[in-house]
Amino acid sequence: MATARLDMKLDQVVKDKATKASALLNKRSLTEYIVQLVDEDATRVIAQHESTTVNDNVFDRFMLACENAPKPHKALLNAVEFTREKGIE
Repeated sequence: MATARLDMKLDQVVKDKATKASALLNKRSLTEYIVQLVDEDATRVIAQHESTTVNDNVFDRFMLACENAPKPHKALLNAVEFTREKGIE
């Protein structure tokens, strides 16, 4: 059940096209159609921005760098401990 409201104004031509598309897709209402579009697009945008895809050669170089990384020095370990103590994430 929807609990939040979104009011918006749009160009009449855009509304007419959306109404027609909604009917062609047998949606119960223009609102149902718009909610579906917003949900699908928002999911896609969030996924795009919350993940990173790299070429195989870049990943291989990254993994090699991780495997050959030197042990952290005392200052870095102190910085990690400081952030934990302060609740910094």
